[in-house]
Amino acid sequence: MIKPTPNPPETASVSPYESIDSKKLHEAADRALDHYLCPPGSTPPPRKTRGMYAVTADNKTEELLVDASETLASAKTLAQNIASLLPVSQR
Repeated sequence: MIKPTPNPPETASVSPYESIDSKKLHEAADRALDHYLCPPGSTPPPRKTRGMYAVTADNKTEELLVDASETLASAKTLAQNIASLLPVSQR
């Protein structure tokens, strides 16, 4: 059986540390990325947790009712949209 495509040519593995110059270049690239992505001395901002669904003393009843009302209104709209896609049954 004849193979339609030839085998790919064999290549030597390439390492970023192949020579001294490439090692210095790789280290410089790492420093540049660290400088822009993780500036020294900066700490990531604290994560804000959404306490709307957690039972805590600082939740206000009005906020919880507004959120529940918006959630139910969204569920109603989704149900109406899905119902409009269903075929009407013949009686």
